[in-house]
Amino acid sequence: MAKTRTQFVCQQCGRTSAREMGRCPQCGAWNSFIEEIIAPPAPEPKFRSGLYGTASTPKRLTEIDTLQQDRLLLPISEFARVLGGGIVPGSIILIGGDPGIGKSTLLLQVALEMAKQESVLYVSGEESERQIRMRAQRLLSLDPSPDQNKEAAKTFPQSLFLVTETNLPQILEHVAALKPRLLIIDSIQTTYLPDLESTAGSVSQVRECASQLRELAKTTGISVFLIGHVTKEGTIAGPRVLEHIVDTVLYLEGDRFQSYRLLRSVKNRFGATSEVGVFEMGERGMREVPNPSEVFLAERVIDAPGSAIAVTMEGTRPLLVEIQGLTSPTPFGNPRRTANGVDMNRLLLICAVLSRRLGFHLGEQDIFVNVIGGLSIDEPAADLAIAAAIASSYRNCPIRANVVLIGEVGLSGELRMVGQIASRLREAAALGFQMAVVPRRHNRAELYPATIEVVETRSLKQALAAALLDEKDSRFSN
Repeated sequence: MAKTRTQFVCQQCGRTSAREMGRCPQCGAWNSFIEEIIAPPAPEPKFRSGLYGTASTPKRLTEIDTLQQDRLLLPISEFARVLGGGIVPGSIILIGGDPGIGKSTLLLQVALEMAKQESVLYVSGEESERQIRMRAQRLLSLDPSPDQNKEAAKTFPQSLFLVTETNLPQILEHVAALKPRLLIIDSIQTTYLPDLESTAGSVSQVRECASQLRELAKTTGISVFLIGHVTKEGTIAGPRVLEHIVDTVLYLEGDRFQSYRLLRSVKNRFGATSEVGVFEMGERGMREVPNPSEVFLAERVIDAPGSAIAVTMEGTRPLLVEIQGLTSPTPFGNPRRTANGVDMNRLLLICAVLSRRLGFHLGEQDIFVNVIGGLSIDEPAADLAIAAAIASSYRNCPIRANVVLIGEVGLSGELRMVGQIASRLREAAALGFQMAVVPRRHNRAELYPATIEVVETRSLKQALAAALLDEKDSRFSN
């Protein structure tokens, strides 16, 4: 009979060690090793086969049905967009985000909507049943007074079931009894297997619980949603293998001081990755934003120096965002560079190009760049808009109000083409913009929309001359 032993496991990457280590040699995390007790393997639990059906049998490739199973229709269109059109039966979806960002609120809204047509089981390990009912009443705008409880009960979907449980075998028993089409686990870090000696949320518990829930989804066709905690770096807490186990990984992002939330897909086996859904947090939960570009530009000040419009791609959706730049003479010898919503390295690169290639004396200026709405832009297509915003503020000269700027800036001051330029221009034209400054294209077969004037430029100097209202400065001459 095997003996019980102990080992130390890194909670960030899952590396095991026979002794405690201050710094993980694999991922570099400090003080991440937690002691775990390794017990002899227990007998195979009955729910491995009893609840999940019969064992699998090999089939010939020609015998497999190629007809795609219909997705479950999700009334929340922004959520359905991120998932690729709806919920795939038998899929397992992981949603992560900062504390208080709205993960539980969003999934409770999904449960309330889906329970109108399918059976839903909501499993909570962090909140009481009373707390969840109060949130549901707020989402449905029901009177929370005791006299109205009976009337409120008539409004709640009858196919929505709620249980507060963290023991995974007990959860699986409830699933076997109710046979729901949708299962929501809030959260995977609070779920545990009693056969394992480690505490809930540890590497071994998260990995084994997720594996059994995946087996449940694949063999029964139940769609499973998992809520996951995130670390201080913003990644899903637990082993990296958790993101490999699930079919879809979604992140709910946003600034806690802003009302807008972005549901971003970073992995999706049934749809496009990097897809984004936009929501606005309100008293009744998450409200969809069908046209986010119009919302992000609603409070824009026309003809203000330092304001430029960029067109960024979030998956297959083009978004128009306002980028603001501000330069101010520094009273100190070391000027500041502050970036909010853009990569700091890209900002330093653009400042160097403006200083070296266009003769701007930015070494004496504090430079601040901000993306309105709390968005984060990672792609280089916004380089031209960032450079134009800085140049506009430095010269105190506004950018044309009806122009959008698209392009990547190279170290030689040249502009480089970016992908999906036609989709970006169509979105800009739909919002009323009449002019676009883009890099000179090499593929003449790509057709630009006829409803917007496209100015092709080869260098950053030419692009600024076309975008800024004052074209007489010698620095922008051809």
